[in-house]
Amino acid sequence: MKKIPLANPLAGTTGTENMTSKPTLAFLGIGLMGSRQAARLLDAGYPLTAWNRTRAKAEPLAARGATIADTAAEAVAEADIVITMLEKGATVAEVLFDQGAANAMKPGSLVVDMSSIRPAEAQDHATRLAERGIGHLDAPVSGGTVGAEAGTLAIMAGGEAAEFARAEPLFAVMGRATHVGPHGAGQLAKLANQIIVGVTIGAVGEALMLAEKGGADPVKVREALRGGFAESRVLELHGQRMVERDFEARGRAAVHLKDMTNALDAADRLDLDALPLSAVTRDLFQGLLDNAGDLDHSALIVELERLNGIEPKG
Repeated sequence: MKKIPLANPLAGTTGTENMTSKPTLAFLGIGLMGSRQAARLLDAGYPLTAWNRTRAKAEPLAARGATIADTAAEAVAEADIVITMLEKGATVAEVLFDQGAANAMKPGSLVVDMSSIRPAEAQDHATRLAERGIGHLDAPVSGGTVGAEAGTLAIMAGGEAAEFARAEPLFAVMGRATHVGPHGAGQLAKLANQIIVGVTIGAVGEALMLAEKGGADPVKVREALRGGFAESRVLELHGQRMVERDFEARGRAAVHLKDMTNALDAADRLDLDALPLSAVTRDLFQGLLDNAGDLDHSALIVELERLNGIEPKG
């Protein structure tokens, strides 16, 4: 991956930030994650304007002190730092460039894109923003809605060190941030995370299915595995959802499918010939969506059961 030098001499010098203790924020994308992240920033005393394509999703933040904007361009006009939490790279590009948000931003402002998108898309956005005198970090997260609400997200940031330092106080409100490299590196770290989580969900699903098919109690098998070398957050949380058959979407299967597809795209761009475990996991998520719908990603066990002719429970 080619590093793009995007130093921004205007970064961190806006008048608003010098006159107040906290920068003025705009938050674009008030979904399951964004609503919780924005709420934490408001509770921490940051002045914040929120925008969402469906305005009704943003309006509850008004009770916490947010200003609700009708357009993305309106939301960012006075912002020192703009946070985006949108579904995919094409949506980020549409909001920033097609809907006029980037043109409405102040020179010297900073975009912190916390969406999960392709590394190449993050690099392209950084280049286009730098041409306007605007800084950029790609800073996707892991931890789901539970982590977003508790402020315990793992945040993986790519971009210039000075821009990372500028955003660190915001990151501290939302979780634990690590600067992992240049533009696009944050997205690569998130894809690494999603490979590990997705493959492990599949492994836990296979293991519990095998145990139950042979007559063992999957609840007790999960308990027996806890604390040994098989222990993981996936066994703890997703394994519990599997044995309880609780597949209400906390981490959507469609989103994980997108991330696995993006991981394979990144591998291709980096001339890696094979990510076999990622490819199989991507196909399993596709099968889950095709046959059972957009459930929680722990429902991957349902697709494994279908492939083995096992009638799903619950």
